[in-house]
Amino acid sequence: MLSIIEIYRSIQGESSFSGMPCTFVRLAGCNLRCSWCDSEYTFSGGKKMSPEEVAADVQRLSPRGLVEITGGEPLLQERALLPLVEYLLANGYQVLLETSGERSLDLVPRRVHKIVDVKCPQSGEGGTFRLENLHTLTANDEIKFVIAGREDYEFARSFTRNHRLDEKAGSIIFSPAFRKEATGSRDASHCLVDPRELAEWIVADGLNVRLGLQIHKFIWDPATKGV
Repeated sequence: MLSIIEIYRSIQGESSFSGMPCTFVRLAGCNLRCSWCDSEYTFSGGKKMSPEEVAADVQRLSPRGLVEITGGEPLLQERALLPLVEYLLANGYQVLLETSGERSLDLVPRRVHKIVDVKCPQSGEGGTFRLENLHTLTANDEIKFVIAGREDYEFARSFTRNHRLDEKAGSIIFSPAFRKEATGSRDASHCLVDPRELAEWIVADGLNVRLGLQIHKFIWDPATKGV
């Protein structure tokens, strides 16, 4: 059985699929505690559902297209999750998996588009990424760094260069962190690092990376859940 927080249909707010309609399956439980986390409501609880029940809910929302499995940390429930992933792939869905990379990615099917969030120092969870997971990456996958300040940027820049990420993943995303208590205005004032400043750093250093903004936090109130 899987512990599910929510299943809903919305617009993909980040990653290289940003702006595309997507069905989200959000799992409960996370073993990390990032300082800027906007999903603390996933840390516990959830409704127990079989992989078949989850798949039926996904099919009711959309008979095809993008499905993102997120959390929390989905791979904490790997044993029950993998049958769901295999079913979705077999039925024509394009499956995205968002993970911290703290769990092994060896058993994740290569057809899954992995979005691997390497934690930077200011998250409070720096050093949790498993370097051996780099060997599981293909041009179908992407690496994301959530950046809260210059220290995080320099870490992400060094990690990208030292591990030659542009040869391992299809996309590398530098995304400014949002304040987890953000609410009200739908603008960049909630970002912990100004997106313009981050863009200028990227250009100045000649990095071949994508600046990523969480566009769902500009479309809806940043505190809104289920979008």
